[in-house]
Amino acid sequence: MPTRVLAAEPLPLPSPRRPAAGHRVAVLAYPGMSVFETGIVTEVFGLPRPEFDVDWYDLVVCAERPGPVPVVGGASLHTPYGLAELAAARTVIVPGVPDVTADASPELVTALRQAHQRGARIMSICSGAFALAGAGLLDARRATTHWRYAELLAQRYPRVEVDPDVLYLDDGDLLTSAGSAAGLDLCVHVIRRDHGAAIANAVARRLVIPPHRDGGQAQFVEAPVPSGAGDDRIAGSIDWALAHLTEPLTVARLAEQAHMSPRTYLRHFARATGTSPIRWLIDQRVRASLALLEETDAPVEQIAGAVGFDAPVTYRHHFGRVMRTSPSAYRRAFRTGAATDRPA
Repeated sequence: MPTRVLAAEPLPLPSPRRPAAGHRVAVLAYPGMSVFETGIVTEVFGLPRPEFDVDWYDLVVCAERPGPVPVVGGASLHTPYGLAELAAARTVIVPGVPDVTADASPELVTALRQAHQRGARIMSICSGAFALAGAGLLDARRATTHWRYAELLAQRYPRVEVDPDVLYLDDGDLLTSAGSAAGLDLCVHVIRRDHGAAIANAVARRLVIPPHRDGGQAQFVEAPVPSGAGDDRIAGSIDWALAHLTEPLTVARLAEQAHMSPRTYLRHFARATGTSPIRWLIDQRVRASLALLEETDAPVEQIAGAVGFDAPVTYRHHFGRVMRTSPSAYRRAFRTGAATDRPA
């Protein structure tokens, strides 16, 4: 008997799920976004974790207007969920904004405020802090964002206490994180907060990331030498100091290079750089040590002397203040050579 071949019928598009009774997490999608930040959220909260004997999360991706959302690379993300689902979620995550110089839409502001008033946990990744600040949620609260945007966030929203150095901040119902990868740190932190260290560590292992990173984003900030000082004499003394970092340098020696009295030099230096000569000098010596930590296996005692510190303990102290981590932790994170790390 001949076999009958039936024409294949198109598969129906999935309909929106009804909200689950458990912990619903909603992440915002917006036009022009990179899918990396959303991918972080979906990887941590969206994948099922049957190996854990806990009620896991129910994730939905929401947009201001349900439907196709164009993303970087010419692709499009389609979601049936809108701001109503975002406002109703137990945890709301804003992974960025299209433009850090523009205001969030009134509709998004309303949804974020409604979620906050309901007692939802509100999180941001990278520039998403601008949306939270625009909704007034960060007024008189500590917050962070990518170091490139920290100054602008503080300028646009002066009531926000911006900390540009940390990887993330947990301020109870409001959590903010720095650049994109710091969103992973924050999401794992939330897992730890919700389900404990053992499950957070297990998720981190599956992601092949450390469950906790030492230090803050200060270690990633590009910090070029101040240029264009208002006084050529100050600029000249800065150039000279950079060429003589390993030597004992005092305000008197720097002032001599600028042909000023020490008192006058202090005043002009602060006006040109916003800091004192000694603080600037310490910061430059710490920055000069970074390449040695990254590219050599020299012990910390040798590195401290090579950049002008008189003792390793002094070097460690100032390194911690400037970089918000230890020399050894920095070396582990940024090492480029194959030699075995030495304690630092």
